[in-house]
Parts: sequence; structure tokens; C-alpha cells
Amino acid sequence: QVQLVESGGGLVQAGGSLRLSCVASGRTFSVSAMGWFRQAPGKEREFVAGIVWRNSATYYADSVKGRFTISRDNAKNTVLLQMNSLKPEDTAVYYCAAGSGNVYYHSSYNYWGQGTQVTVSS
Repeated sequence: QVQLVESGGGLVQAGGSLRLSCVASGRTFSVSAMGWFRQAPGKEREFVAGIVWRNSATYYADSVKGRFTISRDNAKNTVLLQMNSLKPEDTAVYYCAAGSGNVYYHSSYNYWGQGTQVTVSS
């Protein structure tokens, strides 16, 4: 099992920044990628960003490219999501996930955090 704990959400004005953190524990050697997803009220959960553990390759949804950056801290088993130039449409619950396979697909992830709320006011 892998346990994931997110932190860093909150309320910010449009144009502002937030940094989300996800700490992984347990059998972390069993996963090869980590990602961030988000779910807004009444909408499906969608891919935001992903990172492959082996080579640190990163992947982003078109809607966040150039504004969000995913990175990792191996020593702390932590994945970060730096979110800049936030927009009201970024408002959602953000989930950290760990798994293997294609980072874009929800089905690639076996483990999920509890989620952290991000609210961007206009």
C-alpha cells in the first residue's frame, strides 16, 4: 500500500499562486509515476500534471501548461505542484495520485490522496 497526504490548498485571488505538496509513504517503490488530478463541482475528475519517477519526465494538461509546474523531492518522497497565474476556472479539489502506466489516464493510478481544496476568486 501507498499512502498519500496532500497539503497547500486554500483561497487565492485570480493571478495569484499556490503550491500543493503530496507526501508519499509505504511501498513507494511499487509505483513508477505520480500525478495531480482535479475535480470541480458537477464535473469529472481530470488530469492536471504527471511525473515519471525513473527519468523525471513531466506531462501537463493543455489548460495548465506554462502556468503549473510539477516536481519531486526524492529525499522526502514528495511531489509538488506549483500553480501560478491562477484563474477562477482552476477552482477544484486537487488530488494526488500514484501508480504505473500512462500518466494521463485515471485508471493508471492505484492510490489516491484525500484531496485539497483550491479556490480562486475573481
